[in-house]
Amino acid sequence: MKKRKILSILLVGLTVIAVYLFSDISVLESSSTDNGVKGNSEWNIEFFDDFDSFNPDNWQDQRIWVNNEKQCYVPDNQYGTREVSEGTLKIKVINIGEKIECDNMDKHGNQHPETSYIAGRIASKNRKEFVKGKWTARLRIQGQSQASMFPAWWILGAQNNEPPVQEPDENICWPLTGSGEIDIFEHHGDYGSGHYTTGAIKSLGECDKGDWWSLRTSADTILCDFNTYSVEWEGSDLVYRLNDKEVYRNEGLGDNYPEPMFAILNFAKITDSPMDGEWVMEVDWVKHESRI
Repeated sequence: MKKRKILSILLVGLTVIAVYLFSDISVLESSSTDNGVKGNSEWNIEFFDDFDSFNPDNWQDQRIWVNNEKQCYVPDNQYGTREVSEGTLKIKVINIGEKIECDNMDKHGNQHPETSYIAGRIASKNRKEFVKGKWTARLRIQGQSQASMFPAWWILGAQNNEPPVQEPDENICWPLTGSGEIDIFEHHGDYGSGHYTTGAIKSLGECDKGDWWSLRTSADTILCDFNTYSVEWEGSDLVYRLNDKEVYRNEGLGDNYPEPMFAILNFAKITDSPMDGEWVMEVDWVKHESRI
């Protein structure tokens, strides 16, 4: 009888300890920092930048003229176009009030005309490039959406032949395999506020021939709040998430992008609608993860 009583006490004690340990582990697994970075046993973090400073081992400025954009991308944080302060990156479009010469070239060798709009664009090209996995950024657009705004967070195939060209294999034109494009977050201010688009660009098999619309969707978001925007390869699918919740899926298309890809953060001015002052896309952090 005494042995049974002791055994019962031991069993109760072990049960209490097990419950305590399980609860403690659950709290640790579900905990997160104030900026939304969560631990996840399914993924291994290969790259993380929380922008305590601008790290040239992770990013380089990218000067290029595409989409008939109205701004000029400038390097080295000129005019404060890629400011890093208080733990965040601020990518900006700024109206400096007078036209200046722009050295941005398009893919056909044409030079951008003089403009009073200058902006920041950075890429992890030849710095941080990864095959598949999961790309995530936590960002917001400061203030209200305005016509002509075109901020973007996206990835591009590492063999893309647009500036800067720094390696011998960077000789594939957009959007062929090796130079494929996946847009994780784009906001076009001319189509109203409170939304963004996400999805892949469909290659039509020729240089500069891409279908922008059939493989993407528009999703509601609060642009001025910090949100996480991500794309991940899940089997052969591409899965797009807002704050970890799936908003869209390209079924069976993940294997169309087998190449290493690099990340781009930029803010463009896409139409002739006037703007004054500055527009700001504020980025808290960027990361890439691979499945364990």
